[in-house]
Amino acid sequence: QVQLVESGGGLVQAGGSLRLSCAASGSIFSVITMGWYRQAPGKQRELVALATSFGSTNYADSVKGRFTISRDNAKITVYLQMNSLKPEDTAVYYCNLRVMTRVGGPADDYWGQGTQVTVSS
Repeated sequence: QVQLVESGGGLVQAGGSLRLSCAASGSIFSVITMGWYRQAPGKQRELVALATSFGSTNYADSVKGRFTISRDNAKITVYLQMNSLKPEDTAVYYCNLRVMTRVGGPADDYWGQGTQVTVSS
């Protein structure tokens, strides 16, 4: 019973910026990781950015220096600030939440509904 709601996608010109948000709700004991993935037509889903509960982050090489992932632990919300956008960034972006719903239980993955990001030339 965990739901993720994404927002912030849209159409932007190359070089522009967008800020994606993903808010989680439901029964969550602890958050292990929060991240962003994207999938373009005809391509495999790929990891864009990942944030751990300890503050460490990981980025795909293609977005390093342009994208920044951050999280608000109190609101269980993850953000993706995207700057200097390129047409190759066009994709559906999905947030991912890896959580533990019970102490000592397994970790489960939940996904947002996806938000379209389109970067025009």
